[in-house]
Amino acid sequence: MSGTASDSVAVVHMIRGEVDEGPRVDIGRFTAPALDLDRLVWPRTEPGPAFHVPVAETVDLLVETGEALRTDREGLLAEALDRMLRVSPLPAEVLERAYAVLWRSFQRPSLYAQIDHELGGADVLDGWREVRLPGDRIAATRAFPPRLVHIIAGNAPGVAAMSVVRGALTKGVNLLKLPSNDLFTATAILRTMAAVAPGHPVVRSFSAAYWRGGDETVESVLFRPQFFDKLVAWGGEATIRGALRYVGPGFELVSFDPKTSISLIGREAFESPESLARAAEAGAADATFFNQQACVASRFQFVEGSWADADRYAELLCERLGVAREFSSAGGPRVAGELREEIDVLRAMTPEYRVWGGYDGRGLVIRSPEPVDFHPDGKIVDVVPVSELSESVRYAGVATQTVGVYPDTRKLELRDALACAGVQRVVSLGGAGGMPPGLSHDGFYPLQRLMRWVNDE
Repeated sequence: MSGTASDSVAVVHMIRGEVDEGPRVDIGRFTAPALDLDRLVWPRTEPGPAFHVPVAETVDLLVETGEALRTDREGLLAEALDRMLRVSPLPAEVLERAYAVLWRSFQRPSLYAQIDHELGGADVLDGWREVRLPGDRIAATRAFPPRLVHIIAGNAPGVAAMSVVRGALTKGVNLLKLPSNDLFTATAILRTMAAVAPGHPVVRSFSAAYWRGGDETVESVLFRPQFFDKLVAWGGEATIRGALRYVGPGFELVSFDPKTSISLIGREAFESPESLARAAEAGAADATFFNQQACVASRFQFVEGSWADADRYAELLCERLGVAREFSSAGGPRVAGELREEIDVLRAMTPEYRVWGGYDGRGLVIRSPEPVDFHPDGKIVDVVPVSELSESVRYAGVATQTVGVYPDTRKLELRDALACAGVQRVVSLGGAGGMPPGLSHDGFYPLQRLMRWVNDE
C-alpha cells in the first residue's frame, strides 16, 4: 500500500470521550488527526471525570458496552475490522473471530472477579477501607484513581479490550497510545462506549491517539509526573527500554515485559495412541495461539522420553499445527528466509536433528537434542527430549511466562521449581490461551499495581 492520501487508511483518535474531528496528517500508510498535546492530559488541579463514580455504575456501563460490542449495533467493530484487514499481519479469519469475542472481557462476573480478587472488593475503590493495626490502632486505606498512560501491544485485539476494562475499573484517567500493528481496536471499543453513554464520566476519562513510538517531541512532554502517575507498557524489549527513559520519582513503570512460553510433556503421553493424540492436540493449541504471535504461545516443548518418543510426538504435533482453531488459522505467513536457512542446515544433520513440515506457514517442528539457538516463530516448534521433566526447568527463566504441562497431575511436582526459576504461570497443556480474570498477570495483580494507594493514619 502506498502512502498517498487517496489510499491511506484513516485512523480515528478519541479525545476525552469524543472523536477528534481536527485536521489530519499523513503518517505513511495512514492518516490521523494532528496531535494537540494539551488535550491529551488532565489537569491535577481537579479530579478526573470518573473519580467519584460508584464502581457499580462503571460496571453497568462496561456490561452494556460489552453487549453493544457483541451485536456491533453501531457497526464500529465492522469498520475497524475492515481497516485492520488491510494492514494487520494476522489472517482475516483470526481477526474476525477475535473481534467476535471482544465482548467477553466486559461480562459482569469477569469484572467483579478482578475487583474482588485483585483489590479485595469494591469498597476500597468507592471509599476508605478501615484497617486494624497492631496496638489497637485503626487506619484507613483507599485505592485512589490513578492517571495512566497505556502503551498497548497490537499482537492480539484482546489487549485493547483488557486495557480499557482495567482503566475504567480504576476510575482514573487514561491515555492509550495506539500500536502501529493495531490502530483501530481500542478506538472502536471507546467509540462503542461513547455511543452507549455519550458524555458519561467514564467515557470522558479516556483518550486514544497514535504517535510513533519513541518520538521524543511527544513522549518527553507527556511522560511526566505532573500529568500522569504511571506508564503501563506492553511490548518488546525496545518498547520497555524506551519507556524506562522516562521513569523517575512520581512516574512509575508498570511493565508487561516481552515473554516466551514453553510446554512440558510427560511420559504418560505415550501410554496409548489416544493419550499421545491428546497431548499433540493440546501442544498444538498452545503453540498456535494467534499464530504464535502471543506471549502465551509455546515455542519449545520438552518431551520426557527417548529420541524415538520425541519423534513420535513431533510428527503428530506437526500435523496438528496446520489445523484452524478459534484464534489460529490453518495456514500462516511463510517462514522468513533467515529462519529457512537455519532450518535447512538442521535438516542435513540427522539423526541428531529431525525436521517435519515445510515453509508454507502450516507448521514446522524441529526435534533437537538441546533447544535451538534461534527464536522459533510463525508456527515453528522445537521439540527437545529429556529423561525427566524436572530437567526442563533449567530452560525456564524470568522471561518465561506460561508453561503448559501434560498430564495435569505432573504440575504439582514442577510448579515450585518453575516458580523459583522465574515462571509466572503454570497451566494444563492446551490451556495457555487467555487468562482468567482475577488472577495475576506476569507475576502481579494489575489492578492493584495500577491504583494509587493512599493511607489515612
